[in-house]
Amino acid sequence: MGTHPAAIAAGVLSVITVTYNSRQEIAACIESIPPQLLGRPVEITLVDNASSDGTLEFVQARYPHVTAFSTGANPGFGAANNIGCRRSTGEYLLFLNPDTRVNTAALEHCLRRLQNEREIGIISPKLVRANGEMDLACRRSVPTIWDGVTRGTGLYKLFPRVKWCAGYNLTYLPEDETYAVGAVNGAFMMMTRRLFNRIGAFDEQFFMYGEDLDLCLRCSREGYKVIYDGRRSIVHLKGCSSSKTYKVMSRELFIGTKRFYLKHFNPGNSWLVRWKYAFLFWIWRTASAILAVLKGHKNARPS
Repeated sequence: MGTHPAAIAAGVLSVITVTYNSRQEIAACIESIPPQLLGRPVEITLVDNASSDGTLEFVQARYPHVTAFSTGANPGFGAANNIGCRRSTGEYLLFLNPDTRVNTAALEHCLRRLQNEREIGIISPKLVRANGEMDLACRRSVPTIWDGVTRGTGLYKLFPRVKWCAGYNLTYLPEDETYAVGAVNGAFMMMTRRLFNRIGAFDEQFFMYGEDLDLCLRCSREGYKVIYDGRRSIVHLKGCSSSKTYKVMSRELFIGTKRFYLKHFNPGNSWLVRWKYAFLFWIWRTASAILAVLKGHKNARPS
């Protein structure tokens, strides 16, 4: 078998993907990643969080150019990305979910912007679902509790173009333009390795959700912009999960978001602030649960 360019020299981009029982979706993701961008090699590092469906073995057998290994356990999404970063060499980093399909045009566009606009810290194109609709989570504010209430109650759907009601996913802004946002989705986050190391990598106290929001906020506080660029797009399939897994994911979404608030908006670890957020998140989750029941779903999700 031929040697992949990324095995010869450090590349322009290291694509890091964390898998967990991703056997059915990982092939399309890997095959969508070009071997070169802007005339320089691209490397792929796959970190498997103890899958039980043969994901790692499948990738190792079918894609020898991918650096694929197991954590031996499941330390969480952020921790696995940090491990992958340490095992990679590219000048730029792309943290990419296994249920995505990228394209050369979008990757090169984001890379060129990072190269030419030094004020950009993190960038993401538009993420599009399999049905062609925008994945709303690909551009977000740093949500206030009110944003959570409008999201949990479904008020944002009634008034998607009203800023006061649509702050969570910024649906009052045009989809096909580019601008700074509070956060982008962890399914696609491109940045320089230098900045990633500077702001301290992913915070490993976040197990599954909240780490992307945390990283984006720390990036902004360092004086860099988090950019959404809707002029290019990739596919984000968001594969279906079992009911049991979905319930766990729903719980982790609330836990991660609450942990984010307590980390960044309660620096003194005040018991009063902790109680306030506990109460407000109870309201948020209760509103989301009621809405889920009305819509015929079993579980509530904050986003």
